[in-house]
Amino acid sequence: MRLSKGALLVVIAVLIPFVVEFRTALSWFGITLSVLETGIVGLAVVIALLAWAMWPQEDGAAMESHRSD
Repeated sequence: MRLSKGALLVVIAVLIPFVVEFRTALSWFGITLSVLETGIVGLAVVIALLAWAMWPQEDGAAMESHRSD
């Protein structure tokens, strides 16, 4: 796991206001998102973050063998 569970919880908690403010910023440019669309975008970002966090890291030995190629 790339992040601890606590760090992952903090990132998701900070992400929620960011998504809401992104909706506000888009409205300045004439792009309006409904609450449902904003929720879908936020959910997609959280799922992508979880997928990245759960993806196994390469260990140091594997990275060294890739560098020597």
